[in-house]
Formats: sequence, C-alpha cells, structure tokens
Amino acid sequence: MKKGLWYAILAYTAWGLLPLYWKSFESLVAGEILSHRVIWSFVFMTVFLMIGSGRWNDIRKMVTNRKTMLLIGASSLLISSNWLIFIWAVNNGHVIETSLGYYITPLINVMLAVLFLKEKPSGSQWLAVALAGAGVLLATIDYGRFPWVSLTLASTFGLYSLVKKRVSYDATIGLAGETAFVFPLAVAYIIYLHLSHHDSAWSLPSLSFVLLLLSGVATALPLLWFAKAAARLPLSMLGFIQYIGPSITLLLSVFIFKEKFSPMLLISFSLIWTALIVYALASMRMARTAIAK
Repeated sequence: MKKGLWYAILAYTAWGLLPLYWKSFESLVAGEILSHRVIWSFVFMTVFLMIGSGRWNDIRKMVTNRKTMLLIGASSLLISSNWLIFIWAVNNGHVIETSLGYYITPLINVMLAVLFLKEKPSGSQWLAVALAGAGVLLATIDYGRFPWVSLTLASTFGLYSLVKKRVSYDATIGLAGETAFVFPLAVAYIIYLHLSHHDSAWSLPSLSFVLLLLSGVATALPLLWFAKAAARLPLSMLGFIQYIGPSITLLLSVFIFKEKFSPMLLISFSLIWTALIVYALASMRMARTAIAK
C-alpha cells in the first residue's frame, strides 16, 4: 500500500501540472493535440516494450482474450474522451472547471466502489463524502450553469478507474493496449486535417513542436504510475488522493492563468479540503486496525 501511495502521488502531481504543458499548443484545435498525444504515446510505449524483454508473450495473451480486449477498448475510449475535454477546457479558459471536475471524481469513485466493488466506507469516510459533496454543490451554484465540463471529466475518469480495477494485466501492457486501440483513429484524424489543410502542428515553433513530440512521455508516465497505484490501493482511497491534482490545477488557474476565483469558490474548496483531511485520517485509522489484526 505504501508503494501504491507514492505512485498515486507522482501521477496526480504530474496531472496537476499538465495545464502548463497543454497551454504550449493553444494555437492547435483540441482534436489535433489529442491525436498527437495518442500517436506519440503509442510510439513511446512500443519503444518501451521493445527495450524490455519477455513482454510480447503477455501482449499475445492480452489480444487473444476477448474479455480483456473489451476492457482495453472501454478504458481506451474513456481516457481518450477525458483527454479531449481536458485539453479543450484548458485552452479555452476553463481551467477552474477542470479542477472542479477532478474534485468531483472522488465522489464518483466512492459511489462506484460501493456499487460495483462492494467496498464499505466507514462513517467518517461517509462524512468526508458529504463534506466534499457540499463543497461541489456550492461550486456548481457559484458557477451559475450546468457544469458539463466538470461532470464529464469526473464521470469519464471515475469509470476509467473502475475499469482499471477490473483488469489483471500488467500496467505497461495495459497502457500499450489502450494507446494501440485508438492509434488508428488518431492517425486517420491527422491525415484528414492534412488533406483538408487544417493541420497546424507543423507550423509550431521548434520548441513547441519538440514538446508535442514528447507528449507521449508526458502522457504515458503518469498513466503508468496511476495503473500501478490502482492495482495496490482501494478505489475509494485512490479517489481521495486524487485531490492533489486538481489542487495544483486550481492554483495554476488563479495565479498563472488569472481566472476568476470568487469567495463562494473559496468556501467550496475549503469544504473539499476538510473532507480530504477527514477521509485521510479515517483511512489511516482503518489501516492501523487492519495491521493490528
């Protein structure tokens, strides 16, 4: 569990900083950025697997298992949808909404854990969920309209987390499968943009273009860390550690991107952070009890 905790912290810290990365490509449409992200992630994972040894047999086992391939397909489409909405929101001035979305995700994770994984949160953990829910409700009221960006990000990533808990394959193999599944779609979209003269990536400054090529690394490493964390931690606990990411994103939105942060949002996020503390203390108490037994 300790190793899983560190993997989760690494993944969510990296994801929290990603808005800085995607802002480098704000002259591109979200679909073009996503396609390059998928393509270079696939390239990175292919090279990664080629360097390793004895993994191709695992890949053959994965692609010949129908249930596994269905799960791979589902997780691939979920995370790709999440990426697309996140990139669009960041490059269109909705960074606070992405932060709110990932604050909502732990609530989705707890509900999914109870419904599908039969996890049983303690009374203190349910209190944390209630506090976080109140914070999210206040943020939604302050936002003033249906927060489709936030809710879509939360639901797609929550379901992606659930699927990752359902699979038994290695994290590296799983990520390779996910990127391979949407790779043809990404290539087809890039070809379409080129033929219709709407592609813009090739006109980027040299540094930005190199960063775009490195998007595979920036994508794959946090996902690998997340997959390793998901294999070691309960889904509900994983969800609450996720607050690291949106907290970093929130700070970026206010101090770097200069988005509006109202007093109501301050109250909302204070409730959410209180929920995080309550949940963390309850989880540590449960862990000590389990060890004592």
